[in-house]
Amino acid sequence: MTAPVSMPHVMPTYGRLAIALSHGEGVRVWDTEGRRYLDALSGIAVNTLGHKHPKLVPALQDQIEKMIHCCNYYQVPLQEELARLLVERSGMTNVFFCNSGLEANEAALKIARKYGHDKGIDRAEVVVYEKAFHGRSIATLSATGNPKVHAGFEPLVEGFVRVPLNDIAALEEVANTRPNVTAVFLEVIQGEGGINAARTEYLQAVRKLCDDKGWLLMLDEVQCGMGRTGKWFAHQWAGIQPDVMPLAKGLGSGVPIGAVVCGPKAANVLQPGNHGTTFGGNPLAMRAGVETIKIMEEDQLLAHADRVGKHLHDALARELGELKGVTEIRGQGLMIGIELDRPCGVLLQRAVDAGLLLSITADKVIRLLPALIITAAEADEIVAILAPLVKAFLSETSAA
Repeated sequence: MTAPVSMPHVMPTYGRLAIALSHGEGVRVWDTEGRRYLDALSGIAVNTLGHKHPKLVPALQDQIEKMIHCCNYYQVPLQEELARLLVERSGMTNVFFCNSGLEANEAALKIARKYGHDKGIDRAEVVVYEKAFHGRSIATLSATGNPKVHAGFEPLVEGFVRVPLNDIAALEEVANTRPNVTAVFLEVIQGEGGINAARTEYLQAVRKLCDDKGWLLMLDEVQCGMGRTGKWFAHQWAGIQPDVMPLAKGLGSGVPIGAVVCGPKAANVLQPGNHGTTFGGNPLAMRAGVETIKIMEEDQLLAHADRVGKHLHDALARELGELKGVTEIRGQGLMIGIELDRPCGVLLQRAVDAGLLLSITADKVIRLLPALIITAAEADEIVAILAPLVKAFLSETSAA
């Protein structure tokens, strides 16, 4: 292991590993000591096209030479170009651009409240979910279903009603007892919560209930969207369409970007003066989004993510599926979680020592989010490195 990098002037908000990454190419990255790693995390589902993509890099260089930023006092043609691409692929209406998933989720919550106020509901409520994660601002951490995220930041923002995922009876009970509800807000696949997917029949039932009650269906696709599951957006596997869809992470292939895509019910809720941003929608971020979508289509990365994701899932199932201590291997496309029956945080460092980057979430879930360009052979490398680590860990520890 390399020596810790000294960062005394940086606020200690992260429990960082003792490596510093220097550069990357494809799904490989190198640290400042020259050691190479297989990147199965892609910056937490951000580097859609991997590192140093031969089509993306020159496009961004071209944009930097032209203009990096201009404020939203003026029209930004690249905003319209990226918005059109997102609208066409989602079947929705229009887009607001910001800088991150947190900001996109904040905007969605503002839309839900304004939607309620416009209907005469003064204290609008939003249904949120156990184990959800929507961000770390005061509003989004209040919507998040993790007490560890809440701790130290109380009092939380009011107006959230929490229910368990995939329990339609619980949601129907809310519908019958909470007249101020204006929206349902959920991740199609919970990322930080442990790669927990909303079932197809549940999503369809929620869509119908929202239609019946006049609620907004707001689907957080910040982590699971942009092709990660093999479709543009994970909810498309259920054949439904949301009213509000926050996006971020993979939309810019590493350039900070967020977006809120709205359908007809929500498209005109926010009017001039209701919301805004300084950096959101800047030309560099917009060019990154445009080029990401174009390259994904040129290289047929949706079908590729579906195919390689199934290959990776099957390989993990063969190596680990029957192992005592492995609770479940789940996910879709290139968003995979391996749940163990015990906390496994030590595997984060052990994987790094073995040349593999991944994450541990919800204490017991190994999370894999490789770039969508990963090949089947590289997926096999992930399994070849990871499986022995998991087997050794389970053999030396006991269930919690």
